[in-house]
Amino acid sequence: MESIRCTVAELVAARWGDRRPGLWFEERVLSHHEVAAGAAARAALLGDLLPAGAEPHVGVLLDNTPEFPLWLGAAALAGAAVAGINPTRRGPELARDIRHTECPLLVTERSQLPLLDGLDLPGVRLLITDAPDYAELLAPYADAVPDPSRATPGDRILLCFTSGSTGAPKAALCSQGRLVAAGRSLVEQFGLGPDGVHYVCMPLFHGNAVIADWAPALTAGAGVALRRRFSASGFLPDVRRFRATYFTYVGRAVQYVLATEARPDDADNPLRLGFGTEAGAVDAVRFERRFGVRLVEGYGSSEGGAAVQWTPGTPAGAVGRGAPGLAVLDPDSGAECPPARFDGAGRLLNGDEAIGELVNRGPNPFEGYWRNPAAEAERRRRGGWYWTGDLFCRDADGYLYFAGRGDDRLRVDGENLAAAMIENILARYPGAAAVAVYAVPDPVTGDQVMAAIAGTFDPADFAAFLAAQPDLGTKMAPRFVRLVERMPVTATNKIHRAGLRREGPWCADPVWWRPPGERAYRRLTAEDAEGPLVSTRGPSPVRRQGLEPRTR
Repeated sequence: MESIRCTVAELVAARWGDRRPGLWFEERVLSHHEVAAGAAARAALLGDLLPAGAEPHVGVLLDNTPEFPLWLGAAALAGAAVAGINPTRRGPELARDIRHTECPLLVTERSQLPLLDGLDLPGVRLLITDAPDYAELLAPYADAVPDPSRATPGDRILLCFTSGSTGAPKAALCSQGRLVAAGRSLVEQFGLGPDGVHYVCMPLFHGNAVIADWAPALTAGAGVALRRRFSASGFLPDVRRFRATYFTYVGRAVQYVLATEARPDDADNPLRLGFGTEAGAVDAVRFERRFGVRLVEGYGSSEGGAAVQWTPGTPAGAVGRGAPGLAVLDPDSGAECPPARFDGAGRLLNGDEAIGELVNRGPNPFEGYWRNPAAEAERRRRGGWYWTGDLFCRDADGYLYFAGRGDDRLRVDGENLAAAMIENILARYPGAAAVAVYAVPDPVTGDQVMAAIAGTFDPADFAAFLAAQPDLGTKMAPRFVRLVERMPVTATNKIHRAGLRREGPWCADPVWWRPPGERAYRRLTAEDAEGPLVSTRGPSPVRRQGLEPRTR
């Protein structure tokens, strides 16, 4: 591919001399030329600071400030790689991430320094971007000119930590060539151009913001507007202020924006497109109706091993048509799953056999993990193919439907169910601001369906709502409903399902349940906890909180 022969360094250098506004942050505006010059200065500094023989890695522990994209550009010019450090990690886990990626330099700011107090980080030098000596360090390199000749397409530029729910995060490798290819693909898919402004409100330590927002802006020559941290209330004011035309999102971000107070002029904004994952079909419709902006749901693994693109004609609920090489396979046997069959109401009729793991059996740009051969082997555990770990089903026309992450699998009474599809149905409930569906163990066999709902809830209304949904299968209705004030999420606004599954029904929040054979929901009580049909192998009853005594 032509894009593979290009480097991020060449794209950074191409902005030299471009005096158009290129980077907005709070009250600051930098031209494209100033961004290129800033990257060149930091690249020269990096060359002098890296110890001899050290891995050319730079840890970046920052909010979305201008220093983050400047160091991305600097790393590209220097043939180095940035490891985005997650500031929600703490103590030994945070130290482990920095040490694992072998970063001799850590770029950070004063607000993050308390996170580093007492950590064992031998050989790591801190560069504090808002300290007085930082400007002094950079001053001798003020006249540096970006020179892309040192970089090659194969140079790694990102060590991107995955947000796995179990075990230590893995650092996926991304080369300059792959990052350019990803950016160019989105530019071509969405017709992005140099006059656009990309609003980056997702954290830059995560792959979504860099690969799906910053990289296409760099490829197209578009501007970038940074938000230090995502803010639902600040979203529309920022979009208007920076004249943003494109943004990306992950997880619950769209729901948080929709939860803000609606105004008659919400659609008066310059946005043309939002691109991301996990917004859900219901919220995508609500977003377009309210803000006049189309959301395009896509799928792509952080590792680059598989991607699905939306195309015109994609059925409602589908992510897109599977490209050659993509298949839905039974994770145990490796056999291809039969096509998904839906009835007229959109109900999946054969989830037990149709839901499997998405696998790329063709060429793919997966470049591995940093110092983690076991994780690489797991990704290629059979046939040398790339196993995503994510659940999908595929209809007879080749369209793929996301069914959840690998650990979101539900098996109720011997039938495989798709957590993501149940969530899309429950999201229609008028009181639901956010919904999460997950499995809790059944005391006899398999799983029971549990849902967490943020918003308002009336048990009778909810039961009537479920009965009116034509595409809700007979085994999809939640046995338990947990009411949360705010959905627990990770730093990237993805629902923290591992915690929800771990707590199950025995949590501090109010829980309603539907006893077997009944359609009505009632409050879960301490006495219910002793019953065999709700004993989901959770903590002992004396530790269960949030259960009210049964009224006699």
